Amino acid sequence: MKRILVAGVSGAIGGALAEAILERDEESVVVGLCRDPGKVPEPLRNQSRMTLLTWNAEDDQSPDSVARGLGKILPASEGIDTFIYAAGLLHDSDMFPEKRLEELKAESLSRAFAVNASGFAILVQALLPWLRHREFKRIVAISAKVGSIEDNRMGGWYAYRSSKAALNMLVRTLAVELPRRCKSVACVSLHPGTTDSALSDPFKQSLAQLQVHSADDTAKNLLAVIEGIMPEDNGRFLSWDGSQLPW
Repeated sequence: MKRILVAGVSGAIGGALAEAILERDEESVVVGLCRDPGKVPEPLRNQSRMTLLTWNAEDDQSPDSVARGLGKILPASEGIDTFIYAAGLLHDSDMFPEKRLEELKAESLSRAFAVNASGFAILVQALLPWLRHREFKRIVAISAKVGSIEDNRMGGWYAYRSSKAALNMLVRTLAVELPRRCKSVACVSLHPGTTDSALSDPFKQSLAQLQVHSADDTAKNLLAVIEGIMPEDNGRFLSWDGSQLPW
Protein backbone atom coordinates (compact mmCIF):
# COMPACT_ATOMS: atom_id res chain seq x y z
CA MET A 1 0.00 0.00 0.00
CA LYS A 2 1.56 3.27 -1.14
CA ARG A 3 -1.24 5.78 -1.64
CA ILE A 4 -3.84 5.45 1.09
CA LEU A 5 -6.90 7.49 1.99
CA VAL A 6 -8.33 7.05 5.50
CA ALA A 7 -11.71 8.56 6.37
CA GLY A 8 -12.26 9.17 10.09
CA VAL A 9 -8.60 9.75 10.87
CA SER A 10 -9.36 11.76 14.02
CA GLY A 11 -10.96 8.69 15.62
CA ALA A 12 -9.08 6.10 17.65
CA ILE A 13 -9.03 3.37 15.00
CA GLY A 14 -8.59 5.69 12.01
CA GLY A 15 -5.72 7.54 13.65
CA ALA A 16 -4.01 4.35 14.77
CA LEU A 17 -4.34 2.91 11.26
CA ALA A 18 -2.75 6.00 9.71
CA GLU A 19 0.13 5.90 12.20
CA ALA A 20 0.73 2.20 11.64
CA ILE A 21 0.70 2.59 7.84
CA LEU A 22 3.24 5.40 7.94
CA GLU A 23 5.48 3.45 10.33
CA ARG A 24 5.42 0.26 8.26
CA ASP A 25 6.37 1.73 4.91
CA GLU A 26 8.57 4.77 4.39
CA GLU A 27 7.26 5.19 0.85
CA SER A 28 3.59 5.33 1.79
CA VAL A 29 1.60 8.56 1.81
CA VAL A 30 -1.69 8.97 3.64
CA VAL A 31 -4.53 11.40 3.05
CA GLY A 32 -6.65 11.65 6.18
CA LEU A 33 -10.26 12.86 6.23
CA CYS A 34 -12.07 14.11 9.31
CA ARG A 35 -14.51 16.73 10.49
CA ASP A 36 -11.91 18.72 12.47
CA PRO A 37 -8.24 18.21 11.52
CA GLY A 38 -7.29 20.07 14.71
CA LYS A 39 -8.42 17.02 16.70
CA VAL A 40 -5.87 14.76 15.02
CA PRO A 41 -2.94 14.13 17.44
CA GLU A 42 -0.10 16.55 16.80
CA PRO A 43 2.58 13.93 15.93
CA LEU A 44 0.34 12.53 13.21
CA ARG A 45 -0.79 15.99 12.11
CA ASN A 46 2.84 17.02 11.62
CA GLN A 47 3.87 13.88 9.72
CA SER A 48 5.41 14.93 6.40
CA ARG A 49 3.71 12.07 4.53
CA MET A 50 0.27 12.84 5.97
CA THR A 51 -2.15 15.31 4.40
CA LEU A 52 -5.39 16.20 6.16
CA LEU A 53 -8.58 17.27 4.42
CA THR A 54 -11.76 18.47 6.09
CA TRP A 55 -14.69 16.11 5.56
CA ASN A 56 -18.07 15.76 7.24
CA ALA A 57 -20.12 12.62 6.58
CA GLU A 58 -23.30 14.54 7.44
CA ASP A 59 -22.64 17.23 4.80
CA ASP A 60 -23.77 16.35 1.27
CA GLN A 61 -21.30 18.80 -0.27
CA SER A 62 -18.29 17.46 1.60
CA PRO A 63 -17.29 14.66 -0.82
CA ASP A 64 -17.02 17.13 -3.70
CA SER A 65 -14.79 19.31 -1.55
CA VAL A 66 -12.63 16.28 -0.75
CA ALA A 67 -12.29 15.48 -4.46
CA ARG A 68 -11.17 19.03 -5.22
CA GLY A 69 -8.65 18.97 -2.38
CA LEU A 70 -7.37 15.52 -3.30
CA GLY A 71 -6.88 16.60 -6.90
CA LYS A 72 -4.44 19.29 -5.77
CA ILE A 73 -2.14 16.82 -4.01
CA LEU A 74 -2.67 13.57 -5.91
CA PRO A 75 -3.70 13.56 -9.58
CA ALA A 76 -6.50 11.15 -10.38
CA SER A 77 -4.25 9.56 -13.01
CA GLU A 78 -1.92 8.40 -10.22
CA GLY A 79 -4.85 7.00 -8.24
CA ILE A 80 -5.07 5.58 -4.74
CA ASP A 81 -4.50 1.92 -3.99
CA THR A 82 -6.28 1.73 -0.62
CA PHE A 83 -9.35 3.46 0.77
CA ILE A 84 -10.22 2.73 4.41
CA TYR A 85 -13.50 4.04 5.79
CA ALA A 86 -13.00 4.20 9.57
CA ALA A 87 -15.67 6.77 10.44
CA GLY A 88 -18.36 5.64 12.83
CA LEU A 89 -21.09 6.97 15.13
CA LEU A 90 -22.51 5.02 18.05
CA HIS A 91 -23.23 7.79 20.53
CA ASP A 92 -22.59 11.43 21.32
CA SER A 93 -24.16 14.12 23.50
CA ASP A 94 -27.44 13.88 21.54
CA MET A 95 -27.80 10.13 21.00
CA PHE A 96 -27.15 6.83 22.76
CA PRO A 97 -27.69 3.17 21.76
CA GLU A 98 -31.31 2.18 22.22
CA LYS A 99 -32.19 -0.63 24.63
CA ARG A 100 -35.82 -0.79 23.51
CA LEU A 101 -38.04 0.42 20.71
CA GLU A 102 -39.46 3.37 22.67
CA GLU A 103 -36.01 4.98 22.75
CA LEU A 104 -35.61 5.04 18.97
CA LYS A 105 -35.57 8.49 17.34
CA ALA A 106 -35.76 9.38 13.67
CA GLU A 107 -32.87 11.84 14.08
CA SER A 108 -30.64 9.13 15.56
CA LEU A 109 -31.40 6.81 12.66
CA SER A 110 -30.69 9.56 10.14
CA ARG A 111 -27.37 10.52 11.71
CA ALA A 112 -26.23 6.92 12.15
CA PHE A 113 -26.97 6.14 8.52
CA ALA A 114 -25.19 9.30 7.34
CA VAL A 115 -21.98 8.56 9.23
CA ASN A 116 -21.93 4.76 9.24
CA ALA A 117 -23.30 4.00 5.78
CA SER A 118 -24.12 6.65 3.19
CA GLY A 119 -20.97 8.64 3.97
CA PHE A 120 -18.95 5.66 2.77
CA ALA A 121 -20.82 5.17 -0.50
CA ILE A 122 -20.85 8.85 -1.44
CA LEU A 123 -17.11 9.06 -0.80
CA VAL A 124 -16.49 6.05 -3.06
CA GLN A 125 -18.56 7.83 -5.70
CA ALA A 126 -16.38 10.96 -5.37
CA LEU A 127 -13.19 8.89 -5.44
CA LEU A 128 -14.11 6.92 -8.56
CA PRO A 129 -11.62 8.80 -10.81
CA TRP A 130 -8.82 7.72 -8.42
CA LEU A 131 -9.90 4.07 -8.60
CA ARG A 132 -9.74 3.58 -12.36
CA HIS A 133 -6.02 2.83 -12.66
CA ARG A 134 -4.93 -0.71 -13.53
CA GLU A 135 -3.18 -1.60 -10.25
CA PHE A 136 -4.98 -3.65 -7.62
CA LYS A 137 -7.09 -1.56 -5.23
CA ARG A 138 -8.50 -2.32 -1.78
CA ILE A 139 -11.65 -0.61 -0.50
CA VAL A 140 -12.23 -1.41 3.17
CA ALA A 141 -15.23 -0.35 5.25
CA ILE A 142 -14.72 -0.69 9.00
CA SER A 143 -18.03 -2.26 9.91
CA ALA A 144 -19.11 -4.11 13.08
CA LYS A 145 -20.18 -7.62 13.97
CA VAL A 146 -23.39 -6.19 15.42
CA GLY A 147 -24.28 -5.23 11.84
CA SER A 148 -24.64 -8.90 10.95
CA ILE A 149 -28.35 -9.70 10.47
CA GLU A 150 -27.79 -13.41 10.95
CA ASP A 151 -25.77 -12.90 14.14
CA ASN A 152 -28.28 -10.55 15.81
CA ARG A 153 -29.59 -12.45 18.82
CA MET A 154 -29.69 -9.68 21.44
CA GLY A 155 -31.62 -6.90 19.70
CA GLY A 156 -31.34 -3.26 20.75
CA TRP A 157 -28.93 -0.68 19.31
CA TYR A 158 -31.39 -0.08 16.46
CA ALA A 159 -29.66 2.86 14.79
CA TYR A 160 -26.14 1.47 15.01
CA ARG A 161 -27.03 -2.10 14.02
CA SER A 162 -29.18 -1.11 11.06
CA SER A 163 -26.70 1.48 9.76
CA LYS A 164 -23.85 -1.03 9.89
CA ALA A 165 -26.06 -3.59 8.14
CA ALA A 166 -26.68 -0.94 5.47
CA LEU A 167 -22.92 -0.36 5.21
CA ASN A 168 -22.45 -4.08 4.61
CA MET A 169 -25.05 -4.05 1.84
CA LEU A 170 -23.33 -1.07 0.22
CA VAL A 171 -20.06 -3.00 0.28
CA ARG A 172 -21.69 -6.04 -1.33
CA THR A 173 -23.32 -3.89 -4.00
CA LEU A 174 -20.09 -2.05 -4.79
CA ALA A 175 -18.34 -5.42 -4.94
CA VAL A 176 -20.60 -6.29 -7.88
CA GLU A 177 -20.19 -3.05 -9.84
CA LEU A 178 -16.62 -1.92 -9.21
CA PRO A 179 -14.82 -4.93 -10.74
CA ARG A 180 -16.54 -4.08 -14.03
CA ARG A 181 -15.27 -0.50 -13.93
CA CYS A 182 -12.12 -0.47 -11.79
CA LYS A 183 -10.23 -3.70 -12.45
CA SER A 184 -8.80 -5.07 -10.31
CA VAL A 185 -10.42 -4.29 -6.97
CA ALA A 186 -11.59 -5.88 -3.74
CA CYS A 187 -14.29 -4.21 -1.64
CA VAL A 188 -14.74 -5.70 1.83
CA SER A 189 -16.36 -5.06 5.20
CA LEU A 190 -14.07 -5.51 8.20
CA HIS A 191 -15.03 -5.95 11.86
CA PRO A 192 -12.29 -4.35 14.02
CA GLY A 193 -13.01 -6.21 17.24
CA THR A 194 -13.85 -4.47 20.50
CA THR A 195 -11.47 -1.53 20.86
CA ASP A 196 -10.69 0.70 23.82
CA SER A 197 -11.85 4.06 22.46
CA ALA A 198 -14.25 6.93 23.03
CA LEU A 199 -16.87 4.87 21.18
CA SER A 200 -16.64 1.98 23.66
CA ASP A 201 -15.88 4.00 26.79
CA PRO A 202 -19.46 4.17 28.17
CA PHE A 203 -19.73 0.38 28.01
CA LYS A 204 -16.60 -0.67 29.92
CA GLN A 205 -18.53 -2.62 32.55
CA SER A 206 -20.46 -4.67 30.03
CA LEU A 207 -17.27 -5.25 28.00
CA ALA A 208 -15.41 -6.73 30.96
CA GLN A 209 -16.06 -10.28 29.72
CA LEU A 210 -14.89 -9.54 26.18
CA GLN A 211 -11.46 -9.33 24.64
CA VAL A 212 -10.76 -5.60 24.34
CA HIS A 213 -7.87 -4.37 22.20
CA SER A 214 -5.98 -1.11 22.38
CA ALA A 215 -6.34 1.10 19.30
CA ASP A 216 -2.74 0.32 18.33
CA ASP A 217 -3.33 -3.44 18.54
CA THR A 218 -6.56 -3.09 16.57
CA ALA A 219 -4.68 -1.20 13.85
CA LYS A 220 -2.02 -3.91 13.65
CA ASN A 221 -4.68 -6.63 13.46
CA LEU A 222 -6.62 -4.81 10.76
CA LEU A 223 -3.56 -4.02 8.66
CA ALA A 224 -2.54 -7.67 8.72
CA VAL A 225 -5.94 -8.52 7.23
CA ILE A 226 -6.01 -5.56 4.81
CA GLU A 227 -2.56 -6.29 3.41
CA GLY A 228 -3.63 -9.88 2.80
CA ILE A 229 -6.78 -8.98 0.88
CA MET A 230 -6.68 -10.31 -2.69
CA PRO A 231 -9.08 -9.89 -5.64
CA GLU A 232 -10.85 -13.13 -4.72
CA ASP A 233 -11.82 -11.58 -1.35
CA ASN A 234 -14.05 -9.05 -3.07
CA GLY A 235 -17.45 -8.82 -1.38
CA ARG A 236 -16.50 -10.57 1.86
CA PHE A 237 -17.27 -9.64 5.50
CA LEU A 238 -14.13 -10.32 7.54
CA SER A 239 -13.23 -10.16 11.21
CA TRP A 240 -10.07 -8.66 12.68
CA ASP A 241 -8.45 -12.11 12.78
CA GLY A 242 -9.16 -12.80 9.12
CA SER A 243 -12.08 -15.16 9.69
CA GLN A 244 -15.29 -14.73 7.69
CA LEU A 245 -18.43 -13.36 9.35
CA PRO A 246 -22.06 -14.03 8.40
CA TRP A 247 -23.90 -11.21 6.67
